[in-house]
Amino acid sequence: MSPQVSAYIGLGSNLDDPRAQIERAVSAIGELPQSRVGRMSRLYASVPWGVADQPEFVNAAVELQTSLAAHALLDSLLGIEQQVGRRRDGLRWGPRRIDLDILVYGDRCVDEPGLQVPHPHLHERAFALEPLFQIAPDLVIPGCGPVAALLAAVDRSGCRPLERHGATTE
Repeated sequence: MSPQVSAYIGLGSNLDDPRAQIERAVSAIGELPQSRVGRMSRLYASVPWGVADQPEFVNAAVELQTSLAAHALLDSLLGIEQQVGRRRDGLRWGPRRIDLDILVYGDRCVDEPGLQVPHPHLHERAFALEPLFQIAPDLVIPGCGPVAALLAAVDRSGCRPLERHGATTE
């Protein structure tokens, strides 16, 4: 069995009761083989990124201890998205029931077809950095720098906390 890696997953939803969609996704992530959900951020509301004419998003991040390889983890996350009806129909940054992204996978940088880790837009997105900072304030994102410094450099005005959420499932 492969060694455990701390992976950080970004979650977002703006359709069909986004809070419930995120809760279901976290539950499904917790059922992945060779994996255990650790800390989870509170929920954040954020203005849409890319396509402005859509409902605001609810975002969160979870820490996942996993032995799954990065590609296997990505395949599992895409499977969860499909289970809840997400169809990748070519519209980028449009409305969706759930969006699951590998933000960080241990200390690794991956740049392969279909998988880039750290997430290539992470350093630009307050809606991903805010929840990530909440659960891993000392995290250094490979190739990018400390999450705190990245968060300090972005416009946070379109991202606000919604509520406290249970911090762990440990």
